[in-house]
Amino acid sequence: MSGILDGRSVLVTGVLRDNSIAFHVARLAMEQGATVILTSFGRQAKLTELSARRLPQQVPIVTLDVSDQEDLDGLADALREHTDRLDAVVHSIGFAPQSVLGGNFLSAPWPDVATALEISAFSLKSLAVAARPLMTGGGAVVGLTFDGSVAWPVYDWMGVAKAAFEATARYLARDLGPDGIRVNLVSAGPIRTTAATHIPGFEVMEGRWDDRAPLGWDVHDPEPTARSVVALCSDWFPATTGEIVHVDGGVHAMGQ
Repeated sequence: MSGILDGRSVLVTGVLRDNSIAFHVARLAMEQGATVILTSFGRQAKLTELSARRLPQQVPIVTLDVSDQEDLDGLADALREHTDRLDAVVHSIGFAPQSVLGGNFLSAPWPDVATALEISAFSLKSLAVAARPLMTGGGAVVGLTFDGSVAWPVYDWMGVAKAAFEATARYLARDLGPDGIRVNLVSAGPIRTTAATHIPGFEVMEGRWDDRAPLGWDVHDPEPTARSVVALCSDWFPATTGEIVHVDGGVHAMGQ
């Protein structure tokens, strides 16, 4: 039985531990027939290497720090060592210093806010532009967000970054559409990944989510989110771009 990504090459960023959404995206993409390449850098690279061993197949890992212009400029050449094209790029990157989270909205210093915006929002544009030379046949850029349309407890400037991230995706959809590149986001409910649990007060955000979700919600299960990302990487959404697909059990559509 063929998979929806048979013969496709997919770049997946953000694989750290095997509880990350990106790890399950990579796993499912492989199961659906894709050739997968991961990115990592610095001290995170060891974690990525360890997690990659748990994937169904051996995968190459290329160096990419999205805040390093030299890495971005060299990404296409680094990827060409493993593939002659990309059909999909998955953005699962986010970072904010502790000083801009956990109730520090009014006191957060600009340099730390700037870091959050660069890594968590501007990097979507940086990654798409860096990967574009290998997407000559069109394809998909898919990012992960957490509903940036409302103010969440404790999320503070990362919430602002997510709002910027979502706006960035719309502008990318506009500018990359003529190249046949679709840009869409998956807005996931709270998943208890390693990164999420480093957010001060994360339990406040996940609290009562399951009660509010018409379909229910399991904070320990990243697979529904990962499946949606993989689907958007495929050709099953050929005329969809600039979209945010909510995978949150339906919470986004409910009143409080």
